[in-house]
Amino acid sequence: MGGLYSEYLNPEKVLEHYNYTKETLDMQETTSRKVASAFIIILCCAIVVENLLVLIAVARNSKFHSAMYLFLGNLAASDLLAGVAFVANTLLSGHVTLSLTPVQWFAREGSAFITLSASVFSLLAIAIERQVALAKVKLYGSDKSCRMLMLIGASWLISLILGGLPILGWNCLNQLEACSTVLPLYAKHYVLCVVTIFSVILLAIVALYVRIYFVVRSSHADVAGPQTALLKTVTIVLGVFIICWLPAFSILLLDSTCPVRACPVLYKAHYFFAFATLNSLLNPVIYTWRSRDLRREVLRPLQCWRRGKGVTGRRGGNPGHRLLPLRSSSSLERGMHMPTSPTFLEGNTVV
Repeated sequence: MGGLYSEYLNPEKVLEHYNYTKETLDMQETTSRKVASAFIIILCCAIVVENLLVLIAVARNSKFHSAMYLFLGNLAASDLLAGVAFVANTLLSGHVTLSLTPVQWFAREGSAFITLSASVFSLLAIAIERQVALAKVKLYGSDKSCRMLMLIGASWLISLILGGLPILGWNCLNQLEACSTVLPLYAKHYVLCVVTIFSVILLAIVALYVRIYFVVRSSHADVAGPQTALLKTVTIVLGVFIICWLPAFSILLLDSTCPVRACPVLYKAHYFFAFATLNSLLNPVIYTWRSRDLRREVLRPLQCWRRGKGVTGRRGGNPGHRLLPLRSSSSLERGMHMPTSPTFLEGNTVV
């Protein structure tokens, strides 16, 4: 056991691996790098704020305490943590990288893999929930909240294990020829395994949505309309995820097969990962844009602040402009004949 982890605190190991896999070690803090880092940090702060507002909206309104919204909340949580992880990654990159110990480097990169895993599993959970809702199967029973939380907890546990495998021993310390070029302390086989798992899950999600699409097309009009609107939203979320992450997945697949220093494009991988981060920024925009009720709840703090300024500017304010509470979704669910799952209607509650 001591031999396996003896190099984890060796400050020379990161430099050794970067020297082996990189053509140059140009880690100087140029003006362009500083500007790029500042832009990424601002972008990640926006990601954190957006997803935090979504989480607060889901948590404080009982209307959103149902399967679909909880899974969307889980997706927002993973996106929020992805923003935090990318800020940490940016601050610990550049010249700071070579001063890290392997265990610090594993923590830096592992946090990004964990949040990515959680996002993928959240998308899978949403697809399964939609399939269950269409089948009208009462999956969760009377203690549905407990079971959903257990499912969400299990997805995070799997994500932690998957992202923590390198620090547990699946790495290339003392095996330089097995190292990834993009992630110089990760074994190529680990990177290939993770990307393969994610790709298989995404293909399974696409297959589920194709099945759902055909079921919706054959449904009665009163069910097909709202479900088609819902299908549009989850398809947009999935499509944006694939568009944002496909370049990064492609570069990692190339990395797993390309000999060291043979593929110069691998040294530009940080651009592909920066583009992938846009997914966490766009997700809350998509499902708040598609859901009027969720949008109202997310914007409620801003409206309250503006209303407070209006009241101080005009004596007594205007009582006709007070915020109205969101109406219960029970009548909506009864109209949809799907009491076991929330449904999102275009122009009212669409997700």
